[in-house]
Amino acid sequence: MSKKNENVMKSRSIPERMSGNEAVSYAIRQVNPDVMPAFPITPSTEIPQMVSTFIANGEIDTEFIPVESEHSAMSAAIGAESAGARTMTATSSAGLALMWEELLLAASNRLPIALTLVNRTLSGPININCDHSDGMGARDTGWIQIYAENNQEAYDNYIQAFPIAEDPRVHLPIMICQDGFITSHAVENIELLEDEPVKAFVGDYEPEEFLLNPGKSVAVGPYSISAYAMEAKKAQEAAMERAGEVILEVAECFAQMSGRSYGFFEEYRTEDADYLMVIMGSAAGTAKAAVDMLREEGHKVGVLKLRVFRPFPEKEIAEAIKRSGCKAVAIMDRCESYNGCSGPLGSEIPAGLYRSKIMVDTVNYIYGLAGRDFTVDHVREIFAELEQVARGEKEAPNHKYIGLRE
Repeated sequence: MSKKNENVMKSRSIPERMSGNEAVSYAIRQVNPDVMPAFPITPSTEIPQMVSTFIANGEIDTEFIPVESEHSAMSAAIGAESAGARTMTATSSAGLALMWEELLLAASNRLPIALTLVNRTLSGPININCDHSDGMGARDTGWIQIYAENNQEAYDNYIQAFPIAEDPRVHLPIMICQDGFITSHAVENIELLEDEPVKAFVGDYEPEEFLLNPGKSVAVGPYSISAYAMEAKKAQEAAMERAGEVILEVAECFAQMSGRSYGFFEEYRTEDADYLMVIMGSAAGTAKAAVDMLREEGHKVGVLKLRVFRPFPEKEIAEAIKRSGCKAVAIMDRCESYNGCSGPLGSEIPAGLYRSKIMVDTVNYIYGLAGRDFTVDHVREIFAELEQVARGEKEAPNHKYIGLRE
């Protein structure tokens, strides 16, 4: 997508009520990808079910490939994308874990596959509810990752995914993440877009290199000797860096079409906040509600809701925290890294602050594991503790669980 796309078609909003899975499936129908290999796993199972219904009804001509496992689903996706077909799939939790080897191959082969990930905790113990351990577990596989707060964002993020991943400056696979059951199954009001503007926005997939291109031989996934492998990995990393620029360009064009604006993150009442909470996914809605209540009581608090996790917008986050002038920051992780000191965001955000020479107290909180409730009262408690830390009344805990039964 060009930096200045003057041909973006504005779309009329269509009010509807849908679950997150329905919204993503509706977006898939509008995009009409060439191939969808998939294997069912809760809570993403509805997506291939709905897409297969669209196919059976003649609404799309996507080639649906039923496979025997998620490993096979990603293998088939790699094969289809390598052959020049626009390809997507869907999974959750252990399904993503079973794709592990193939995730790395998809990224290193620079294949812009779209994977809608309905976040669910990884075993064990066995649990089917939401946390971010599946997506965060794949954070170093080379995939772009975008997270949604609600059903509207899940729909909007999916439509933006293909122009991001398929941009010649990027050509990397992308995960479009939403919280299992919380958004995937809950029904909310949503504003859909018309089919034709969406199709024009996404455009046709026309890769420069692909296996079934007559007269132009290419190799996909060959053995790479030491003299070349490191350069390939650097090129892959550079593409991830460029993805940040493309994400913002695509968001600008999407705003022209839909009237809805997106960036790396959302700053909610942060402009004069003494205390900030950085959070990702559906729990951001709970945090915003608590912030509104606390503001009415005279507390200067705000939320920075992270949308893009890969590429990680380290400098932009640090600048937003500096711009707010806050005294302390709560960094919220919906998974555990098992490194003995923090979750993933609890490691990456303080590192970014340090590199930007911004000194502010941070506390890493682990919350909502395996679907544990995260409430407005929890947010109140966290902000109260931040205030104590900033005043020197309490030593900042490095790594603390919220809602844990003692």
